[in-house]
Amino acid sequence: MSSVHPGAAIASAEENTLKPIDGLASPARGWAMLVIILGLIVAVLDGTIVNLALPGIARELQASPSQAIWVVNAYQIATLVMLLPLASLGDLVGYRRVYLVGMAVFALSSLAATFANSLGTLIAARAFQGLGAAGIMSVNAALVRLTYPSSQLGKGMAINSLVVATSSVAGPSVAAAILSVASWPWLFAINVPLGIVTFALGMKALPFNRVAPAAGLRFSPVDVTLNVLMFSLVFLGVDRLGVREGGVDSGGSHWSAWAILLAGLAVGFVYLRRQRTQAVPLFPIDLLRIPVFALSMGTSVAAFCAQMLAYIALPFLLLDVYGRSHIEAGLLITAWPLAIVVMAPIAGKLIGKYPDGLLGGIGLGLLATGLALLAALPAHPGNADIAWRMALCGLGFGLFQSPNNHTIVSSPPAHRSGAASGMLGTARLTGQTLGAVVLAGVFSVWSPHGGHGPVVALVLAACCAAVAAVFSSLRLKTTNPQH
Repeated sequence: MSSVHPGAAIASAEENTLKPIDGLASPARGWAMLVIILGLIVAVLDGTIVNLALPGIARELQASPSQAIWVVNAYQIATLVMLLPLASLGDLVGYRRVYLVGMAVFALSSLAATFANSLGTLIAARAFQGLGAAGIMSVNAALVRLTYPSSQLGKGMAINSLVVATSSVAGPSVAAAILSVASWPWLFAINVPLGIVTFALGMKALPFNRVAPAAGLRFSPVDVTLNVLMFSLVFLGVDRLGVREGGVDSGGSHWSAWAILLAGLAVGFVYLRRQRTQAVPLFPIDLLRIPVFALSMGTSVAAFCAQMLAYIALPFLLLDVYGRSHIEAGLLITAWPLAIVVMAPIAGKLIGKYPDGLLGGIGLGLLATGLALLAALPAHPGNADIAWRMALCGLGFGLFQSPNNHTIVSSPPAHRSGAASGMLGTARLTGQTLGAVVLAGVFSVWSPHGGHGPVVALVLAACCAAVAAVFSSLRLKTTNPQH
């Protein structure tokens, strides 16, 4: 065995430009993908796993519901604001390093959350958990690009999409299973052994960067601060509007919410103007100059806007208009993510055989059709009438997501893979935030409880999906740059 210290080997490997290799060979590819999947599961799951436990946490830590919600918000804000900075750092020092440090932070902060004895301590631990999750999610797609040969990258992105889709809806179910046999600290405790195992495997299995950082790339504290301020203010504004988690604003904080949101947009204006002068910007404006990348980002933002509009409007429609119970409504809505799980591997096999723009256009056309059919449900629909429309939406979304992600990751040059990976999560969160803002406007005009509000929201969601389909189809006239 070599006597070279592992840390020195890592530094040496990442400081030099490595000989170009197209992906990893088996079984190394399988081990690397296992690490990527495990990290993605815990990072995505923890975004929703705590929701079910919030009442119990509030009682035990003697906090109000409005204070307890920050156990969720702290995680989501920390993840959102650090996606792009850590993605850029991955381009600079290596995706593997950012991923492993993110996993270590995630595991340690999970341990702190497990033993938190006050709400403030728990919120702080959750913020560090979100920072760790940002390290994991910001570079996971870039690591997939290093792991798979270019001819099989579609398969890797399909697995990624499948893991995200499954984990994002599994949170409440996993939480219910744990809380049925243990107390809420165990929601965090399970991350510790998973984090240790994933970190240990990652040290051996994750690939190194294979190209030198882009000339002019730097990690600017000023840019990071502006990025944090922009996304934080936008998130807080949307949160205070009261619709991000499916509630409705009571009116007391309406104007302050819009003021915070506008402040975020003002900071964003200054931030993006500054980015235009950077050789390698933190917010990757340079990648948005690549037509196929820009169209793919537009596709993603519009599609996730449609998804958010529908996800929040549908419970009001099913509960208040059609009189379904909470259990019935939950089961009916589950048809959507289940259909994504079914379609994701199929979409992965189609990538490379057909243009991504065509697959995305067809999928988003199906999504728009499903949303329009949900808006046009009869006065007394049966459960089957609702379920197959939900499934159609999920099949369409599943057909769009993997090919679109494939284009976003593969179209930029290799030395900007981290920035592209960070933009995946940013596009998703931007679209969801935009959907929440639009819904706030809809519900301020039409009541969410009378039927008109949810129907209008679904019509607008169908329109957003149709716009996304147009963006996707326009890529058919755009040639991918060769790098």
